[in-house]
Amino acid sequence: MLKAEQTIQINFTGGIAPAGQLMKLVELAAEHQCRELRFGQRQQLILDVAVNRYESFVTQCHLARIPVAAGPNIVSSYLTSGLLMHTGWLTEGVYKEIFDQFDYHPALKINICEQSQTFVPLFTGHINWVSSPHAHYWYLYLRLPGTQELTAWPMLVYSNHIAALSKAAEQYILHTNSLEGIYENVTADKAFSSREKEQELALPPFHLPYYEGFNQQNNGYWLGIYKRNEYFSVPFLRDMCAICQQTMTGAVYITPWKSVVIQHISKTHRHLWDYILGKHGVNVRHAANELNWCVEDDCEDGLVLKRHIIRYFDSMDIRTYGLCFSVRIRKSESLFGSIVIRRQQRHRESKLKYLQRYDILHTAGFNANSSQLVLYREGVSKEHLGPYVAALCKAYYDQQSEKDLLGDYIREQQAAVLPAPEKTAYQCCDCLTVYDETYGDPAQGVQPGTAFADLPADYRCSVCEGAVENFREVALAAT
Repeated sequence: MLKAEQTIQINFTGGIAPAGQLMKLVELAAEHQCRELRFGQRQQLILDVAVNRYESFVTQCHLARIPVAAGPNIVSSYLTSGLLMHTGWLTEGVYKEIFDQFDYHPALKINICEQSQTFVPLFTGHINWVSSPHAHYWYLYLRLPGTQELTAWPMLVYSNHIAALSKAAEQYILHTNSLEGIYENVTADKAFSSREKEQELALPPFHLPYYEGFNQQNNGYWLGIYKRNEYFSVPFLRDMCAICQQTMTGAVYITPWKSVVIQHISKTHRHLWDYILGKHGVNVRHAANELNWCVEDDCEDGLVLKRHIIRYFDSMDIRTYGLCFSVRIRKSESLFGSIVIRRQQRHRESKLKYLQRYDILHTAGFNANSSQLVLYREGVSKEHLGPYVAALCKAYYDQQSEKDLLGDYIREQQAAVLPAPEKTAYQCCDCLTVYDETYGDPAQGVQPGTAFADLPADYRCSVCEGAVENFREVALAAT
């Protein structure tokens, strides 16, 4: 049976969707009888067009200068600049300068991210750029398609050469299907500005900021919109773009969590956003344990599994802060997640749901950006996933508790208020003059640091000239 619809992907480089271009795309979708659109984990827009309308839609996109994607989108942490964290030298302008360098459409996945943020995955691409502490220099990590293992580029690379080196690395990988010798071969006939690494990249502890609903931003707000079924209606998107255009909001930002963020909403315009959210019945402020999931694009089985586990989390009031989850139904390739639920290969094509089994894994140290997976449980049925995943969440918190952060804090506070420890000195019994070993008695030729036991036998009190035998040990508060 022929497929009645054709799936189309529109790449918005770095997750930045200009409001005017997005509005034109939504209007074209409506003209071609599309009712819903969705966003992908690589910050792209995805829609389904009837087969008999496909050619017309692609032609209209071309005329509107909206490129229909033939490859993966470039993922970036652009939207975190000034929103969720301070990014140092990596500003919005630097991102855009890098994006402008790409004069080709990548065939491999490319990530361009700030090193200390944890909102956008660092290593879900094949070519992964991560900012370094040195302005305009980047770490580079490469991963062969279909594999988990990362290979680090030996040098830091300058911003102006990111696009050129990405292109050269992509050509080498596609030609050889290997990373062996890539540095020597790629740099043999091309010069890339670089510098030595002073230290390897340190992965930040994972923390997913709450990215939904209205949130304070300077004197206004930013708004994150998430849809439980991942589909956004065309009428809602049309109204969203109309507000952006009327209020001079230049862009909508697509997140890797298949949601959208609108920044710089003034207080005088918030009522417009409340209006369209109510008009289209769009809910906000979902529970945090529902927002920290990565599911493959267009994967209804993955969403069903996600809902099944979340229902168990809700019934048992399971804490998931500091964790995120990925569900892998079709592919074994990397998805972002500190806990991974992966359908076993031999059951992937089975139509008998009761036969399907899943492996539960977690990343090393539960860091979502780690590529090393550790098997926790194997061959688990769907009915038992909730309790096992909840038990793994508890294991994560047990691991965190081993550090005794509270005890360390209490001891630090107690140490800060305790009196200084006492030290020993010697006092003359007649005139109460003190001999302190720290200072000695230079007037009598005794140097600082001279122990009382090392004083000469004829030493006398510097005030009353009492004999050394006339001194007794006393305790003094150290200063």
